[in-house]
Amino acid sequence: MLSICPYFHVHQPYRIKKYRVFDIGQDSEYFNASDETDLNNLKVLKKVARKSYLPANETLLGLLKKHPEFCFALSFSGVLLEQIEEHLPEVLDSFKKLVHTGRVELLADTYYHSLAFFYSRREFERQVKQHERLLKRIFNVTPKVFRHTELSYNNDMAKWAERHGYLGIMAEGWEPVLGWRSPNFIYSPKDCKKIKVLLKNYKLSDDIAFRFSERSWAGWPLDANKFAGWVSNHHGNGNTINLFMDFETFGEHQWESTGIFHFLEALPGALLANPDTTFMTPTETIENYESVGEIDVPHVLTWADTERDLTAWTGNEIQRYALSSLYDLEKDVLVLKDKKLTSDWRKLQTSDHFYYMCTKWSQDGDVHKYFSPYESPYDAHISFMNILQDVRLRIKEAKKKKRKQRISKKYQNINQNAPRTSLSNSNS
Repeated sequence: MLSICPYFHVHQPYRIKKYRVFDIGQDSEYFNASDETDLNNLKVLKKVARKSYLPANETLLGLLKKHPEFCFALSFSGVLLEQIEEHLPEVLDSFKKLVHTGRVELLADTYYHSLAFFYSRREFERQVKQHERLLKRIFNVTPKVFRHTELSYNNDMAKWAERHGYLGIMAEGWEPVLGWRSPNFIYSPKDCKKIKVLLKNYKLSDDIAFRFSERSWAGWPLDANKFAGWVSNHHGNGNTINLFMDFETFGEHQWESTGIFHFLEALPGALLANPDTTFMTPTETIENYESVGEIDVPHVLTWADTERDLTAWTGNEIQRYALSSLYDLEKDVLVLKDKKLTSDWRKLQTSDHFYYMCTKWSQDGDVHKYFSPYESPYDAHISFMNILQDVRLRIKEAKKKKRKQRISKKYQNINQNAPRTSLSNSNS
């Protein structure tokens, strides 16, 4: 038996607007671009909902009703759920309908789609807890499997996830890590006793997510029967085919005109035509298969770019400077207990901001440019650093205000506790 484990990540950031040096100290609304460009978050959200979320959810709900064996997993960034709950409740309802079928598993993640694990472990844990509370409130679900931002993974993260009770964690199935081994089996992370790691079959996943509409690709045009044939070739050489990709693959990255929705609608039936093929969620996959060995990932592994490391976000000096400058503010921000300031600082942690600052060339550079709403990586960096300067001013003003309040309270206490001389004593 070969099982298919589909997983889709749903995320839209709060993009920061073009923030000029003249705005510092004057404007603390960093995410509300008033123009009609792709820096206007509500405009982008509505476009993606129309092109991807609503039609894809309708298709997926129909497939769940048609095929009792069909199931899959979703992970949401907290910032995406926050936006659709506030602005597009019909989109949130369409996701709820999927989850309420009982055959859609939700995964743990960071609320702000951040890289905090690598910069501040305490902040990372706060964001995971915040994300967990959000899933419980909206969907009444407590996740059992952990998926980290951009599928970033290493041994330390697996050990953290095991200590915190997760059954499994997800990672990229990349050859330099696997060597001769296949991503189509379950593995145990190094130095872990219970948790298992699910590895993305990136070749088959990327055939859908990236190459589906590429006319120069040898596999074009791709239909469900052809793809099912490729999957069937793995019978006898694996337990699970883990198909991990962005949810926006359907309708946004691959437009409706490419035939992506027809492909999605036909795929479960084509796969299930083989009686030895079924579907499983990540938790079901972990519970049904034993680990075949240990996987050792001492360095960070991600699903991005040809290097599959963190260089998509940390590969140049401006990215590293922006990240270090941001996390240097942690103590000053959190001690103030200012809800809006804290929320703004955390929204600035979203990994997309640093992805837009990438200066890579060639194919990787083209991908970064496709996703970026800025004219250049340097424009993204300038706006970000100007905003950080405004955050510093807000911190300074908030500290000054707190000092004044403390001094005022101190003098009030002195006046209240000072001995008072009665009129009768003064006249005696």
